[in-house]
Amino acid sequence: MHFLTLLIIAVLAQTPQRAAVPPRPAPHWPDGRLNLGAPPGEMGLWAPAGIVQVSVNPKSVNRAGANTHLPNNIKIEDVPFQPWARALHEAREAAFESDEPHTRCKPSGGPREFITPYGVEFVDMPEMKLMYIFDIGGPHTFRTIYMDGRPHPKDLEPSYYGHSVGHWDGETLVVDSVGFNERFWIDREGEPHTNQLHLIERFSRPDFNTLRYEVTVDDPAAYTAPWTGGFLLRWSQGTELFEYICQDNNRSPEGMVGTEQSVSRTSPIVP
Repeated sequence: MHFLTLLIIAVLAQTPQRAAVPPRPAPHWPDGRLNLGAPPGEMGLWAPAGIVQVSVNPKSVNRAGANTHLPNNIKIEDVPFQPWARALHEAREAAFESDEPHTRCKPSGGPREFITPYGVEFVDMPEMKLMYIFDIGGPHTFRTIYMDGRPHPKDLEPSYYGHSVGHWDGETLVVDSVGFNERFWIDREGEPHTNQLHLIERFSRPDFNTLRYEVTVDDPAAYTAPWTGGFLLRWSQGTELFEYICQDNNRSPEGMVGTEQSVSRTSPIVP
């Protein structure tokens, strides 16, 4: 073996290895509640660590990293689709996302909200009994979670974000949402839903840098039984919200599928 190689090996063998620095513990407010945002005086956002999926799909064109899955997460083949919903999901997959509403600057309800570019921020306003979720890479909007114990109103007008009520279950924010329209995909994989969609989302922060997102999907018109999936998001330290107008100079058609001529997004109707 070359002398220089032996010397390098010897030096490396004598170099002390730095121990991995454990992540900071999750922050809390003075009253003991979990803080899902940045501590006072700091900045940060939650963002996907690469591609994430609600249900594990290794055949997807958007293959998620193993470190973004929840332990024992549901596989796409185990999602209890109704026959029509499975066929629509497969058609959307075959189209390589070319029909996804998000690329037309439509709001992204449910899990898809947390897979948008540039991250999301939780704004906790306990004095108003409200929680807001702002997502940057969407249509420049926000979602309201009512924390005052109110029930869902009757005869809701269907909307992209639906109507959300929340409460704390120990260290977990539990959000119950209904009143969705049918104009968005559940995630980038194209799982469909109807206006009967009912979501139970659970947000927890096992350490400073990790947000665990778990969602139970209950839609009897699209699935034969409720099912649960989710993913992990990572803390992006030092970043903050910025102005992002999706409708201004939308380049997504070229960036995602090649050219605007190959896939038309002129129609407001989405499969």
